[in-house]
Amino acid sequence: MKHITFFLIILVLGCASSSPIKKALNAPNEKIIKVKNDMGAYEVQILYSEVIRDSDGKVTFKEDSFQVDDNSYFYPASSVKFPIAILTLEKLNENNLIDRNTEFVVGNDSIRTTFSNEIKKIFAVSDNDAYNLLFEYLGKDYINKRLHDKGITSQIVHRLSVPNADALITKPLNFYKNDRLIFKTVPITNDSIEPLKLKNVKKGIGFMVGDSLVKQPMDFSRKNYLPITSLHNIMKQLLFPELYSKEKQFHLSEDDRQFLIQMMKILPREAGYNSGEYYESYVKFLIFGDTKEPIPNHIKIYNKVGDAYGYLIDCAYIVNERTKKEYLITATIHVNKDRIFNDNVYEYDSVGIPFLAELGRQLVLE
Repeated sequence: MKHITFFLIILVLGCASSSPIKKALNAPNEKIIKVKNDMGAYEVQILYSEVIRDSDGKVTFKEDSFQVDDNSYFYPASSVKFPIAILTLEKLNENNLIDRNTEFVVGNDSIRTTFSNEIKKIFAVSDNDAYNLLFEYLGKDYINKRLHDKGITSQIVHRLSVPNADALITKPLNFYKNDRLIFKTVPITNDSIEPLKLKNVKKGIGFMVGDSLVKQPMDFSRKNYLPITSLHNIMKQLLFPELYSKEKQFHLSEDDRQFLIQMMKILPREAGYNSGEYYESYVKFLIFGDTKEPIPNHIKIYNKVGDAYGYLIDCAYIVNERTKKEYLITATIHVNKDRIFNDNVYEYDSVGIPFLAELGRQLVLE
C-alpha cells in the first residue's frame, strides 16, 4: 500500500514546472521525502503567494496551493494569537481614553502591564498568558463577529493552557494613568460554544487525561478553528490593506499597524529574552526552524507560528533582500505517529519542523 501511495503522490506532484509548491515537494531532500511518502497521514496543507510589484508599486500575487481544505479540521494552536493581536489594537482604536501603552490589570491581579508589552510577548516567544489577557479584553463573540464581518472564517472560543479555558464570562480590566483609574471594562457573558460541523473533528485513537488513557478519538468540535486560508488572508489584509474594501480592512491607525508588523519580526533577544533558551528561530519554523544559528540579515520574517496536539503551523511574510523577492507562505503539518493526544509524544523535532524548514528553503532561497 505504501508503494501505491508514493506512486499516487508522484503523479500529483509530477507536473511541477508551473507550481512552486510542487517543485519544492519534489526536491530530493530527505526532510521532504519523509513526509511526501505518507502525505495523507501528515495532513499537510500549504498556501503560497509571491508578491509581484509593478513599476507603479501596485501589488498582485502569484498564487499556489497544495491540499488546502477549509472543511478538514486541524488545530490552529498559537496561530490564533495573530488575529487576536490585530483585533485588540482595532478595539483600542475605538476608545479615546486608552491605547496600547495604557497600563491595566486584569480582575484582582496586582501586576500592571500594557497591550504593547503583551503583544510583544506573543510574537517574540508565543506567550500563552499574554494571549489570554487579550482574550479577556475581547471575548469570543466579539472576536468571531469582527473576523466574520471581514470575510474571515474562524471559531476562536477559548484561552490557552489554563483551567476553564472555555469559560464564557470574561474577567474585567482596569486601566490606569498615573495611578488613577481612567477606564474599566465589565465582564462579558458570551454565547455557548457551538460544535464545529467539519470533517475530521474527532481525531486519533485515544487521549490522555492526567495519567489515564481514554481509548476513543479526541473531540475537537469545541476547540479553536482557524483554517490556513483565513490565516493567509489575515496576513494579506494586514500588509496590503489598499487591496481591500473599507469593510474588509482592519481599522488600525498607521502607527498601530506598523507597530504590529514590527512585532511580527521581533526576535526573542530583541524583546529581552535569554538568547540561549530562546534562540532566533524559536518561533520561526519556515527556513530556519531546524537550526539554532542566527538568521542572516538579508532574510526578514514577519510571522506567527503554532504548535500543539502534534500540529505545527507557520503563517509568514518573508522578504529575501538578496533576490529582492517577497513571499507569503502558510503551512501546517500534523506529527502524531501513535495517534494519541496529550501524551507529549509528537515528532516535532524529527519530522515536522525539519519539513517546514526545508519547505521554506525550497520556496524562498534561490
